Amino acid sequence: MARVLILGGGFGGVVAAERLAEQLGDEHQITLVSRSRQFVFYPALVRLAFGKVEPADVSFDLRQTMLNRRINFIEAEVAHIDPFERNVIIAHGQVEGKLPYDYLVFALGRRLATERIMGFYEHAYHLLNVDKAISFGKAVKQLHEGKAVFGQCSGARLPVPVYESAFALARKLHEKGERERVRITVVSPTTLDLELRDVNAAAAIKKALDAHQIEFLPNLQIESLMQNSAITRTGESIDFNLLMLVPPFRGSSAASYLGITNEEGYINVDSTMRVAGAERIYAVGDCTNFDGPKMGHMAVRQAEVAAANLAAEIDGHAPVARYQHELRFIIDEIRAHSLYVHKDLSTDEPATVRQGRFWSWAKQVHEQYWKVSHS
Repeated sequence: MARVLILGGGFGGVVAAERLAEQLGDEHQITLVSRSRQFVFYPALVRLAFGKVEPADVSFDLRQTMLNRRINFIEAEVAHIDPFERNVIIAHGQVEGKLPYDYLVFALGRRLATERIMGFYEHAYHLLNVDKAISFGKAVKQLHEGKAVFGQCSGARLPVPVYESAFALARKLHEKGERERVRITVVSPTTLDLELRDVNAAAAIKKALDAHQIEFLPNLQIESLMQNSAITRTGESIDFNLLMLVPPFRGSSAASYLGITNEEGYINVDSTMRVAGAERIYAVGDCTNFDGPKMGHMAVRQAEVAAANLAAEIDGHAPVARYQHELRFIIDEIRAHSLYVHKDLSTDEPATVRQGRFWSWAKQVHEQYWKVSHS
């Protein structure tokens, strides 16, 4: 019997657990540890903020979902990992103490590094959980004039909600007849080309921004916030009446002392999703050290690869799957011009860029399929 322990209840952890339950026999034990029993479908939080879905539509109960798939579920915090003794110290939750494992899947995501942005919690809204999305939605309803600023900080690597929110606000203000009274600005710590990793994708976004009269300001690295004002690294001041800002992130602190991460705390893995320099440990999702934006579809594919290879390892076989690092995203709320981008990040080939109403519909169908198939 093999004891497989999965740390993290996001896209990577959930999919890894489900795939392992499908591939391993009943004699093996699969346990998922998550700090919360509520899974949140983060790509839908923009639509939640703008009243397109209800809170119940963006989350489901992990405990019952995992039990239905014969996966043990523990709601608790991970305090410490001992790769030599092969156990994990669990604290502040349903159980406390040591959990032994034979194989470990690290899927704890990444942690907020808001300490880098003075005044972040006091003066900025974000879209990283249900409550904050609802709070941002309330602020949107109260905005009738002035300036709205959307952006991400250096180290955020999460561009899609920035643009979706800016387009959604432009559309909402237009419907209310207030668009001319609100100036909308998107700020980036780099350029559109670097942010989206592709010239074609950047050109499509810029065209949509211009069509909606949304200002784009590149190379502005926000370092601190005051009431109604953001201060950049060069000392520039950006005034706002409403600010939605994606904060910087770092790798999970639970991996920081194991000697398996880069300087930002992200775990080094190979294409089989095995952790470099560690035995019987795999890592998936936002915690891993891959270039470019960090997105849910990447975590899902990494989890599928890790599960296939872990199951093969248990059976004494060589790896059977390899991860190909691809960028896929749909930016919704651009009326007839919702944008789909697909790019292989391991090559210099240009991205495939498509626009049209179909992509908005396809994104919502995918969200509904995810919830139905996992809840």
